[in-house]
Amino acid sequence: MEKTYIPSGYSPCLNLYDTQKAISLLQRLFEDNLGGALHLRRVSAPLFVEACTGLNDDLNGVERAVSFDIPTAGRDAQVVHSLAKWKRMALYRYQFSVGEGLFTDMNAIRRDELLDNLHSVYVDQWDWEKIIAPRDRNLEYLKDTVRTIVQVVCQTQTTLRSVYPQLTALPTLSPDVTFVTTQELEDLWPDATPHEREDHWVKDHPTTFLMEIGGALKSGRPHDGRAPDYDDWSLNGDILFWNPVLERAFELSSMGIRVDAETMDRQLAIAGCDNRRSLQFHRMLLNNELPQTIGGGIGQSRLCMLLLGKAHIGEVQASVWDEETLHACQEAGVILL
Repeated sequence: MEKTYIPSGYSPCLNLYDTQKAISLLQRLFEDNLGGALHLRRVSAPLFVEACTGLNDDLNGVERAVSFDIPTAGRDAQVVHSLAKWKRMALYRYQFSVGEGLFTDMNAIRRDELLDNLHSVYVDQWDWEKIIAPRDRNLEYLKDTVRTIVQVVCQTQTTLRSVYPQLTALPTLSPDVTFVTTQELEDLWPDATPHEREDHWVKDHPTTFLMEIGGALKSGRPHDGRAPDYDDWSLNGDILFWNPVLERAFELSSMGIRVDAETMDRQLAIAGCDNRRSLQFHRMLLNNELPQTIGGGIGQSRLCMLLLGKAHIGEVQASVWDEETLHACQEAGVILL
């Protein structure tokens, strides 16, 4: 989806004021339920980190961070893209134990994001991370964690509907997760784009965890980009729901079991990112000083879109939009915050 798309006959389930109240309720419900289900404690998060630490996430490896100097500190800083690496360092600093974790309210700026119904330069998500034992670095542990998160999403939908009966017009999300790999999708639809494959699959499997993102497929191309220094490309994936308003696959969360020293060493070499080995985070991980973890990000605005039946992310967050988006939404009567 590269341009603004407003479905024919679209009308929001909630008016502007009820939308604002519902967003507040949704966020409180989901935070509480997620923390309880995964044994996570809420912590404060940085808006920016020092550029020299390697803590900022590189996403697909091409996005430019918003950078600035802090003259009185003699430091250069970057606004975060996400907190995948920062969270792992925080668990080390807080001296958490196996089975314990954290979540935080992450706000970021992604200046190079393509603007459409699902993407904004402003990003808000629940970033979470949990310490695991080495024996938990396996597919079944990953799947169990995915099922837990999906259950929390479904519980949140149920409670919201009890407060706002208008939302019952939307289909009920399925708690039954289908697991599939990116290679399996490429085998099924070799001539389709990655997003087209997701749409084909998720339409018939409305709650899906798409696994193994980052490494090259048989075609020689990855399904999607993933930085080499946080997720293990063989133990990661995206939680996808079928979005009935937009009639497409809808990514809610990117997550995975994180790299250990051996995996990061290999993935840095594959990605041509050996220069990162000298950064503080990478040195500590390669020296086995950081805990083994699982973690991810869950989009706050994305979840609000899905559970409130909104067609555009600008209906649930305030951001800056191009003229084409502003015109298309105004013509359709869609109110951007």
